[in-house]
Amino acid sequence: MLLVDVRNLRQGPVETRGTIEPGDPLLEGLAMELARPLEVDGRLQATAEGEYFWKGRVRGEVLGSCRRCLSPLTLPVDAEVGVMFSADPDVQEDPDVFPLPATASAIDLGQAVREELALAVEAFPLCREDCAGLCPKCGADLNAGPCVHAQGSDNT
Repeated sequence: MLLVDVRNLRQGPVETRGTIEPGDPLLEGLAMELARPLEVDGRLQATAEGEYFWKGRVRGEVLGSCRRCLSPLTLPVDAEVGVMFSADPDVQEDPDVFPLPATASAIDLGQAVREELALAVEAFPLCREDCAGLCPKCGADLNAGPCVHAQGSDNT
């Protein structure tokens, strides 16, 4: 449940739980692909009139590639998230606050999860710390061993 009716918050905090499937339109435009469904859970509560705080966790796996050798990787995601939603016009420009219309009847956690996922994923992952990368001349994977260029002969 990533869409919470504000009326439910009158009785106290609301537990949230949901999944985002690979290929979900919410992830459109992000340069990442989920390896399996992303699990999202947390707790949303009112903090003041028109202000709400969601504390949650985002867990899953994202497909990527090593920045040096381009081999495919599966990157784990396990991020603690704290997000403020507010209808207060004085904080609408704050990049740490998700703006709400003053008449909001529901809070959609989806955009916050999208943003936090993008921040949680390693931007330039490595398959291993000592990855040798690719030969700049022939493109050979130097993790498999040296190519003719790495041995000092120039056969180009």
